[in-house]
Amino acid sequence: MAHVQNLRDSRVSRRTFLQAGAAVGGGLLIGWPLQGAAQPAATAAQAQPFAPGAFIRIDRAGKVTVISPMIEMGQGTYTSLPMLIAEELDVAMSDVAVEPAPANAKLYGNPLIAGVQMTGGSTSIRAFYLPLRQAGAAARKMLITAAAAKLNTDAGSLTTEPGHVVHAASQRRIGYGELVDAAATLPIPSDVALKDPSAFRIIGTPAKRLDAPAKVNGTAIYGIDVRLPGMKVATVSASPVFGGTVASFDEAAALKVPGVHQVAKLENAIAVIADHYWAAKQGLEACAVRFDDGPHATASTADVVAALTTASEKPGAVATSEGDATAALAKAATRVAAIYEAPFLAHATMEPINCTVQVTSDGCDIWVGSQVPDIAQLVVSKHLGLKPEQVRIHNHLLGGGFGRRLEVDFIAQAALIAKQSKDPIKVVWSREEDIQHDMYRPYYYDRISAGLDRQGMPVAWSHRIAGSSIMARYFPSAVKDGVDPDAVEGAAEIPYAIANRHVDYVRVEPPGIPTAFWRGVGPTHNVYVVESFIDELAAAAKKDPVDYRRALLAGNPRALHVLERAAQKAGWATPLGPRQGRGIALSQSFGSYLAEVAEVTVSKSGEVHVDRVVAVVDCGVAVNPDTIVAQIESGIIFGITAALYGEITLRNGRVEQTNFDTYQMLRIDAAPKIEVEIVGSAQAPGGLGEPGTSALAPAVLNAVHAATGIRLRKLPIKPEMLAAG
Repeated sequence: MAHVQNLRDSRVSRRTFLQAGAAVGGGLLIGWPLQGAAQPAATAAQAQPFAPGAFIRIDRAGKVTVISPMIEMGQGTYTSLPMLIAEELDVAMSDVAVEPAPANAKLYGNPLIAGVQMTGGSTSIRAFYLPLRQAGAAARKMLITAAAAKLNTDAGSLTTEPGHVVHAASQRRIGYGELVDAAATLPIPSDVALKDPSAFRIIGTPAKRLDAPAKVNGTAIYGIDVRLPGMKVATVSASPVFGGTVASFDEAAALKVPGVHQVAKLENAIAVIADHYWAAKQGLEACAVRFDDGPHATASTADVVAALTTASEKPGAVATSEGDATAALAKAATRVAAIYEAPFLAHATMEPINCTVQVTSDGCDIWVGSQVPDIAQLVVSKHLGLKPEQVRIHNHLLGGGFGRRLEVDFIAQAALIAKQSKDPIKVVWSREEDIQHDMYRPYYYDRISAGLDRQGMPVAWSHRIAGSSIMARYFPSAVKDGVDPDAVEGAAEIPYAIANRHVDYVRVEPPGIPTAFWRGVGPTHNVYVVESFIDELAAAAKKDPVDYRRALLAGNPRALHVLERAAQKAGWATPLGPRQGRGIALSQSFGSYLAEVAEVTVSKSGEVHVDRVVAVVDCGVAVNPDTIVAQIESGIIFGITAALYGEITLRNGRVEQTNFDTYQMLRIDAAPKIEVEIVGSAQAPGGLGEPGTSALAPAVLNAVHAATGIRLRKLPIKPEMLAAG
């Protein structure tokens, strides 16, 4: 309820806003601090050059430009965030343009992620729902005030229509563009009212994507599309074993390849610089690079699993302890226990890893698609011995992120390569380099058990998670008392009411293998375990999986509603054919509630085909229904790919998968029918980028059990696990 009240608080303090002033070339510029930055004493009359230090710019033609703090990587951010401003400012979406924010965490830091300038964690709408609306409302009030002075009337007699201030009594209308110069000289509003949701004209409507036309006609610029005068192209061969170093290479042979200009050496990699990618690739092959494998030359997946198995036998850092799970387990009428495993996963973004860098006497320019431009700026400045402000990040559209572009390893590498050249250098990884030198979703090993009463309902729950800690590397201050909050998310708190519950975490780092965030990370792993195991408990109790969950959700109305609606929409009780099954899973993560029902067919040879997925989502206020549906659909496709095919394995220290032939994606002919329903809600907005993925794998596994009677506890699903005997 507090969330609803907060959303409807219509008064915004003057101190909320950082500045309102004149933009370069004339116009209105508005911004505000997100991290409690000191407020300037001066009024907006002291116009500042555009740094940019703001989120909205309105020019003399009335064009509104949103400086987006979150980058677009296919999730619709460049449409949904402008919708918030357009709603309160009262402009048409057709009059709105979007630019990516520069690297500046003080101005553009994500308030939900420790103030880091980060696009991730399904936070774009959650973080900026109120700030962007507030900025739009402030701009509108300033324009009205400017119009009142121009028309010699009271501001209270004026209202707005899209892009115009209107004086109804005299039927006079003034375009925003005519008012921006005067508005830029006004004091910042001290009292700004936000619209009541009942008056929304844009929020809640299926707005067309602002980025779609450029992506359709080919004019959209991704990082890999950057072209600079005199630019050369490089490609890279890094040690196939993490931690290995360059032992030898044939520079002379590489330089004989037409178009090759230079060979750059790093500690663990060789880059060949050429006129174009094909020449660089041929030069790299001619280079015949040899590596010293280093300390992890014999590492294997079996070693990783063995270490996890051993570590998981001992108690870990306590994430949740409610009641007395040990005593309740001992007294339970029935005890159920299982071990679940989730493999390493690569991101395999459609746009291969790339970064363009030019090192000059006064600093460094970087053209890239990054989810963390300010971190990239800081890391490169350290590598090159520059001040952060000397590193200029030019961020671009991302051809897929999924967490891979939260990392800056490839940006630092490109900077070190470019430092060895006088020309701007575009570094492009091959697909093989991409998959074999990714930062992987951790391998997780879970021991989980529950005690059931005589009616088959859980009275005790114990869950031990063993795996790598991403947070210990990325946000070490977030790890408290040995608990990685991401590793236990979706397990420490579950949707179900169980009186005695214990969850702990054992940190186990794989040998030299870098781990990172992967579209949902903790929840995509923990929801898989929790929802699969809840189905096991329902089977042990001989109860329907939906009925079993329903009984545990009496105190969780939002979760209960999506569960029941998904079951109803999917026709839960409708019989299916031989070797067909229906499974359900529930996700309560990233501030959203989601239930998914999967229908599968399992062939006699064990091949699983996902025929249909029904998803019902309660994400609070639905800003753009179209992008919500698209996010859930894409999360489902991403989740099916992982559940059926996703697995990175190690042998002799090397990643065995190389390209899409060995790290398979879901093909279009195997895609299921997907139905998405959005629950109407006035609750605070939740995240959408990751929940769709998190509930998919358990829904499919539960459907496979319904179809075959075989309970799988290890991903991915392999045909030999299900072949009819």
